[in-house]
Amino acid sequence: MSDEITRQSAWPTKVDAKLYNMAKRAIARLGGDLRVPMRGLKTLDLIVQDEAWIIVDRALDDLPMAAWTDFQDAETRGLHEPVICELRYYHDKARLVIKKALRRMEEELGALLAAGDEAPGQGQVIAFRPRDES
Repeated sequence: MSDEITRQSAWPTKVDAKLYNMAKRAIARLGGDLRVPMRGLKTLDLIVQDEAWIIVDRALDDLPMAAWTDFQDAETRGLHEPVICELRYYHDKARLVIKKALRRMEEELGALLAAGDEAPGQGQVIAFRPRDES
């Protein structure tokens, strides 16, 4: 995420391994940037990218409210371990929506991934022919 917009504050934090791994899987399966609607948060969406997760306000031309950036996903990190990143606030009310945005992200990405798992032609088991026993 570029630094074109001045951030009000930023500090290190951690994101849950389950959510981070889910985001990576969704990006890999569905491709590109994902836009997740934040039901219950009026005009807010969450844009999920490899490099950042950004809460934006549609009513303000996608002006960011907050963003998780600089994910420290070391190759030695276990899949169960949280990922260190930086949480940036761009709006004085951002702290009020952070937890709800992460819950919505998990719900929406879970639904998208589940729908993809149920798509026709996906994950079918192919039976092998028995070998001729000579």
